[in-house]
Amino acid sequence: MQRQAIRNLRNPYSKKTKSPIHLLLGLSIILTLFLSIIYFLATNAFLPLEPIDTDISRPISKSLSNSNASLQIAYAISLTSCSKTPSLVDGAAILAHSIHLSSSRTSTSNSKYDYKLYAIVHKTAISCKSTLETLGYEILEVDIPVPVSEIQGDFLRERVPKNGCCGALEFIKLWAYTLVDHPFVVHLDLDTMVLKPMDELFDAAIEGDTTKMKDSIMWPREHHDTTRNTEKSINAFFTRDYNMRPARRGPVGVQGGFIVLRPSMQTFREFQDIIRKGDYTSNRGWGGKGFGPFYGAMTFQGIIPYYYDALKPGTAVELNRCLYNTMGDNPRDKKTVKDVVSGNCQDGREDCEDCRERNIGEIFTAHFTLCQKPWQCLHHNQDMLQHRLCRKLFHEWYRIRANFEKPSVAEDVVVGEGGYQPEHFRGFCKASGAKGYIPLRFD
Repeated sequence: MQRQAIRNLRNPYSKKTKSPIHLLLGLSIILTLFLSIIYFLATNAFLPLEPIDTDISRPISKSLSNSNASLQIAYAISLTSCSKTPSLVDGAAILAHSIHLSSSRTSTSNSKYDYKLYAIVHKTAISCKSTLETLGYEILEVDIPVPVSEIQGDFLRERVPKNGCCGALEFIKLWAYTLVDHPFVVHLDLDTMVLKPMDELFDAAIEGDTTKMKDSIMWPREHHDTTRNTEKSINAFFTRDYNMRPARRGPVGVQGGFIVLRPSMQTFREFQDIIRKGDYTSNRGWGGKGFGPFYGAMTFQGIIPYYYDALKPGTAVELNRCLYNTMGDNPRDKKTVKDVVSGNCQDGREDCEDCRERNIGEIFTAHFTLCQKPWQCLHHNQDMLQHRLCRKLFHEWYRIRANFEKPSVAEDVVVGEGGYQPEHFRGFCKASGAKGYIPLRFD
C-alpha cells in the first residue's frame, strides 16, 4: 500500500490575534478533557488490581481444565547415547504410536487429552536428532542439570558417575520439569508402551481428588489424604521397584521407566539444589533418611522418592504397578513353580497381588524389563505364569506396530513378510531372537 502524502494544514490559531469565540471554544475543549481525565482516575486508577500469579508450581485451576492448552500432555523420552538400532528407532516409533492411539487424536480412544512428543537428548547423543525428529519428537538438547564437579558432597560426587544404569546422565530426566507449556508431563523409557488413555490421572491431579481412580492406587487406604493438603495439589504419579528394596525395609525407590509429573521451574531448581548439595551418605542415602542404597539410588530412582516422600509429602501418589508400568515380575521373593507362588511379598504386605494374572485389558502402560524387549522376537510359548502375560504384552506391541505401518489393517492380518509365528508377531519376525527381527524401514 502506498503511503498517503501528509498535507500541511494551516493552524487557525496560529495568528497572533484570535477571536474571543475561538478562544472560548478552545478553553472549553481543554476543560472537558481535563474533567474526563479526573473522572477516569477517580473511578479506575485506584481500584485494587487482580494479583498476577507468578508461582508456576501452583496447581492448575479447575477453570483452566477445559482450555486447549491444559488438554495437551507432554510425553518425553530421554537419550544419553546414540545407537540407531531397534532399541532406539523401533522403540521410539512404536511408543509414539501407542501414545497417539490412546490420545484424543484417535476417536476410538475416548480420551479428551491431546499430546506432544519430546526427546530430552544429552549433547553427546545429538547425532540421533534427525531420526527422532522424523518420528515426531521435538528435541531438547541438554547437559546434566548439575555438573558432577559442582556436587559438594564427596561421597556422591565420587560415586554417582557409575551408579545405576547411566550414572549422573540419568539426571537428564529431570529436564522434563521444564516443559511448563503443558499441564503434565509423562516421562517414559523407550522400552515401554501405552495401552489405554491415562485420563484418570490427569483428571485427578486437576481436581485434587483420587477417589475416582478405584484400584489404580497402590495403597488405597494408606495413600495421602488430599484433605490434609490445603492446596489439593497432586504433583506426581509413579510406581516403585520393590524388587530392588533391600531386605524389605526402609524407603523404596521409584521404577525409573515411568513417571507423570506436574512441570515447574521451581521444582526443577529445587532438584538442582539437592544434587549440588550432594547430601547422600553410604548407608542412609539422600538426606540421611534411608533413600538408598539400592539400585540407582544416587540418581533418578532415589532422588524422586526423597523429594516427594521426605521433602514434599502428600503431593505424589504411588500407582498400582499391576496397572501402570507393569513388568510381569514375581511379587514374592521365591520362585514360582507350576503357577504356585511362594515366599514373602516384596512390598512388605502379608498378601500381595500377582500382576502376572491381570487381564491385559486393564493395563494402562507396560514396561519391557523381565519380559525382555519385543524386538528380540521371544515367543514366551511356555504355558506358565511367568510367560503368559509376557506373550500377551508382546502381541500388543506387535499389534501397535502393525497399525503404525498400516493404520487400517484388521487385527488378524499379517503385515510383514516374516514367517516366524506370523499371527503372533504380525510378520515382523523371521526367527526367534534379535537376529530374527525385521526392523522398521523408512523410505
